[in-house]
Amino acid sequence: MGTPPLSPWAVLVPTLVLVGLWAPCVVSRQPNFIIILADDVGWGDLGANWAETKETPHLDQLAAEGTRFVDFHSAASTCSPSRASLLTGRLGLRNGVTHNFAISSLGGLPRNETTLAEVLREAGYSTGAIGKWHLGHHGHHHPNSRGFDYYFGIPYSHDMGCTDTPGYNLPPCPPCPQHSTAARVARKDCYTEVALPLLENVTIVQQPVELGSLARRYAEEAERFIQRASAKGQPFFLYLALAHMHVPLVPPLPPAPGRGVYGASLGEMDALVGRVKEAADSLGRGSTLLWFTGDNGPWTQKCELAGRLGPFVGAWQRQRGGSSAKQTTWEGGHRVPALVYWPGHVPASRTSQALLSILDIFPTLVALAGAALPPNRRFDGLDVSPVLFGWSDVGHKVLLHPNSGAAGKVGEIEALRLAQYKAFYTTGGALACDGSTGPAQQHHPPLIFNLDRDIQEQEPLDVASREYQAVLPAISRAYAQALQDIAADNVSVADYSQDPAAIPCCNVQHVGCRCHGATRDPHVESRTPWLCL
Repeated sequence: MGTPPLSPWAVLVPTLVLVGLWAPCVVSRQPNFIIILADDVGWGDLGANWAETKETPHLDQLAAEGTRFVDFHSAASTCSPSRASLLTGRLGLRNGVTHNFAISSLGGLPRNETTLAEVLREAGYSTGAIGKWHLGHHGHHHPNSRGFDYYFGIPYSHDMGCTDTPGYNLPPCPPCPQHSTAARVARKDCYTEVALPLLENVTIVQQPVELGSLARRYAEEAERFIQRASAKGQPFFLYLALAHMHVPLVPPLPPAPGRGVYGASLGEMDALVGRVKEAADSLGRGSTLLWFTGDNGPWTQKCELAGRLGPFVGAWQRQRGGSSAKQTTWEGGHRVPALVYWPGHVPASRTSQALLSILDIFPTLVALAGAALPPNRRFDGLDVSPVLFGWSDVGHKVLLHPNSGAAGKVGEIEALRLAQYKAFYTTGGALACDGSTGPAQQHHPPLIFNLDRDIQEQEPLDVASREYQAVLPAISRAYAQALQDIAADNVSVADYSQDPAAIPCCNVQHVGCRCHGATRDPHVESRTPWLCL
């Protein structure tokens, strides 16, 4: 209780529409950009963050040769909203994407939202997306209609469809039907009737996809894209959205003793990142900025198939039941690993404590490309290039955390950071490994934690303490200003309607939408073009 009252700066709530801390760094030419987004990765899944982790030598080397950000956050703790925020620099309440899209979704990221790929393509970049999309696949919501010249991947999560090799999951999922579905029994939490498609641009090249070869294919496609862009003499933007570490896990070999399925899969992801870094370096070190991060924290209801939280255990919630990771606003839900590598520009072997977000990727890359932000809208992200270059360690003074499924209305802002303080107006737990869920609770006045002293979020400040009373007015003003700012913005509304006709299917006459010869590798044997519906 001996912490002194906040200094005067803390009660001056900054505007949420800032797009830069300084003028952007001037570089001699437009840099290439590679954004690698891991799925359901834990902060503790990197050895550079957590000494117990031994499976990430390439990522650890990336940290040694670049800058590691230890207070970096996703914009939401679930898939579609986090990805929408990365590509727009705006929270879900602004861009319209507040929860996940389905395999039968007609809509996606609203068309009036401008993506990072659209801005960079206009600035002369070759743009490619490889991996998980999950921002709408039907019609003009496909990546090729959202600024990406090239797309190769799965239109949503790779557990959202059956495969012939279903991999490790909880509960275990059955393989796709080969013939009649009459004898099939539906399994809880499994997609049993429609096969998972793999797309190249608008063509289904394999359905069901063979998950065991997916990491290799993604690495090969990333290398091809980099080589093609280099041959054309164009700067490039590659958005590589991995299947790892989301279930189902399909490690390449039987796990070594003591390593486990998760560890083997983590090692595969690490090797994939190493291949992409090597391809980027082959163009000439210093020409490409590589940014690795995650979309949200571990999916802990998957038990031993979920990632490592590190110290961010959300102890207050866990004492009341439920998970404090993915889908929650506890630190384990949205604090994610982040590494930035750019030789000659980003300092090596540096650790930054700056409060940053996936929201910052959009304005930072736009500034570094010498492009302009889209007009008539406000942004939640900052141009943090001074932090990347090591000139500053100042990021957000206020960072908003939206509800993402565990408690409260999805997308609503019910938690926020102000400096070292974390305030909750609503708490709740997601489904945990033991089957428990923590009840949703409203807090007026809010629960407030001092993360400098309580990174495990175990003991909120006593509302009667001097510290609580000193920080509460600043938090209340920040919260009110955030809601007012969003209400006054040019916001979008996503279409979440569904129709079975929107499901990607190469052969509607075949049970499960199976394609003849669908086990072929599209880059080894000839393929039949099956267009998406």
